[in-house]
Formats: sequence, C-alpha cells, structure tokens
Amino acid sequence: MIIEISILAALIVFLTISSGVYLTKHNELSSKAKLKKALKINLSAFIPVMAMILVLIMPESSHAASSAQTATNSDGLKYIGAALSTGLATIGTGYAVGAVGQAALGAISEDQSILGKTIIFVGLAEGIAIFGVIISILILFA
Repeated sequence: MIIEISILAALIVFLTISSGVYLTKHNELSSKAKLKKALKINLSAFIPVMAMILVLIMPESSHAASSAQTATNSDGLKYIGAALSTGLATIGTGYAVGAVGQAALGAISEDQSILGKTIIFVGLAEGIAIFGVIISILILFA
C-alpha cells in the first residue's frame, strides 16, 4: 500500500515538473496563468498523498521506536534545533548567493578583471551554510 502511494506521489512530482517545463517553453501571455493553475492543481494533489504516506508510515515507525530505546523530550528538541539551524542557514545562503551572484554577474559583464573578487564574495555568502552545519553538529554531539 505504501509503495503504491509513493509511486503516485512520484508521478505527481513528475507531472508537476513536466508541465512546468512545457509551459515555460511555450512562452505565451496566458502561460504564466496556466503555470500557476497547474502548480495549484499539482500541490492540491501532492500534499494529501504525502499526508497519506505519513499516516501509513507513522504506526510502523512508532512501533519501532517503542521496541527500541525510548528517546526523551530533550532528544527530540535537540534534533529539531539541529534541523532548524541547518535549514534556516541554507535558506539564508540561497538568498545571499542569489543576491551576491546577481550583482557579481552584473559587475563581471562590465569589467571582467574583477572575476576573482566576485568569487570571494559568493564564497563568503556560502559560508553561512557551513556555520549552520557546524552549529548542528555542536547541538547533536554536545
């Protein structure tokens, strides 16, 4: 049962990607409206399928957790903190690299001799993700 629902979820993801590629290749005025409509339809189908997968997997995972060593609430909060530090750091990195990369490409198009300097700035923006991972490691193993 779980395998069939997982295949259905993968099919929905494939249809979302293929419809997005199709609608962006046919650059019409109504294409953006069609793209938003297709995305809404696919998300409204994908989210319930993923919820069904979680509902079907949860009893098995909780049974496995009860037969193994039980975790305390502090362990759960530790994992949530580690996930948040990594996740939010990578979101910040994506935003920073997007902004810095866009500015770097504009600067390089005017003066190609500053390529090395712009790569350093993009690398500094990527360092945010490394800090998030380091904090996660400290949370998990401290």
